[in-house]
Amino acid sequence: MAMLGKQQVQEKVLQYEAFISDVLQRDLQKVLEQRDEVYEKIAQYLQLKNVIERLQETEGQELKTQVDLGCNFYVNAEVPDTSTIFVALGYGFFVELTFPEALAFIEKKNKLLTELSEALTKDSVKIKANIRMVLEGLRELQGLKDLPEETRRDIFL
Repeated sequence: MAMLGKQQVQEKVLQYEAFISDVLQRDLQKVLEQRDEVYEKIAQYLQLKNVIERLQETEGQELKTQVDLGCNFYVNAEVPDTSTIFVALGYGFFVELTFPEALAFIEKKNKLLTELSEALTKDSVKIKANIRMVLEGLRELQGLKDLPEETRRDIFL
């Protein structure tokens, strides 16, 4: 195999660096943002589960609360019948469910969201491995010695 000239090595290094920053790191950022959104949804469903469990303890009594109309503008509200709850399904659709139905829905939704978060975590690990592989390729191209294990650290945490 012919030796690459210094200029060719520099061009290859620039191509690899551009690939890392333009593709791999951007993809990693997108996957991590998607995973954070899934975690936020899981937290919202867990909060809803806690609210439903508290409402079940009131056994259908009238509920007085405040509702946020937007921009932190609250109004007083009274709920005469707390035996059912409206749950957002997504895309602007809501369904009226009894508490046991709502809890079953939340359980299924949390299971799906947890599976999605695990898949996104696996995707992020694959992208990190690809970044590591390209960095190793750069190291070899530039003829650098491998870093000792104790001085390495994960820069993607």
